[in-house]
Amino acid sequence: MSSLLQLTPIGPLADALLAEMGAVRLWQEDAGWLARHGADVELLATSVRRGCDAAMLSALPMLRAISSWGAGYDTLDVAGARARGIAVANTPDVLDDCVADLAWGLLIAASRRIPAANRYVQAGEWRQLGQFPITTKVSGRRLGILGLGRIGSAVARRGEGFSMDIRYTGRSPRDVGYVFEPSLLALAEWADFLVVACGGDAETFHLVDAAVLCALGKSGILINVGRGSVVDQSALVEALEAGELGGAGLDVLEGEPGAPEALARRDNVVITPHVGSATVQTRQAMEQLTVDNLKAFLQDGRLLTPVKS
Repeated sequence: MSSLLQLTPIGPLADALLAEMGAVRLWQEDAGWLARHGADVELLATSVRRGCDAAMLSALPMLRAISSWGAGYDTLDVAGARARGIAVANTPDVLDDCVADLAWGLLIAASRRIPAANRYVQAGEWRQLGQFPITTKVSGRRLGILGLGRIGSAVARRGEGFSMDIRYTGRSPRDVGYVFEPSLLALAEWADFLVVACGGDAETFHLVDAAVLCALGKSGILINVGRGSVVDQSALVEALEAGELGGAGLDVLEGEPGAPEALARRDNVVITPHVGSATVQTRQAMEQLTVDNLKAFLQDGRLLTPVKS
């Protein structure tokens, strides 16, 4: 019996490589497989979508390492794994540029209302020049970032190319050339654009609340490429409907998949279906890294990209 268990399909490349390593595909096994063979499993492959909770850890008493596809690890019981000495890896870094690219795509699309302009043309409404509403300038304005980690830093670097004044907030200041603002509320009051690029956990739950949205203001635009749980979605809808927020670009939502009509139908909101890393090149790199973490652990007992928290 293989000591490598794969909890869920990850992608064509990873699935094929894991099969070559002799992985058991749990979704193809019967309901009693874990009870019969859980004690044989030493290595686990999963994804941020499937995760690995405390119950799964309990079913795998000899587990030594977990390799998870995805930058997030909120669906992994990292604390429980560490308490047992189980190494945990995710796939950061390789997706930073793609997520930052999408953040900027959302920022520009929401500011210049590109989807609404496209619908205007498609509907045959472009009959005269100058009739489509004027929109919001991006270059040279104020960019606030919540979470200056790998992705937030990549967003900031792109902001430099747009000649923006950049500030950030997070758990602590970093050795970077941007101004650190300890208060998220103060950052929102200052910013023209607020990009959410932090992870989702109990500490960040609804961190962007009604007060922050109000501070961002009637001309401010919120971008979220972090986690849907960071933004109080009900407060976001209320702020948009009351005209207290200028717009939003969202790749992640609370309760996804799916978007509430109150957000999806608005011309000043652009929503993408959680596709920040969804390019051929990046997804292949993430899949390869998921496998490479396991191979590295087998070779010398160390993961290439262990979870940092």
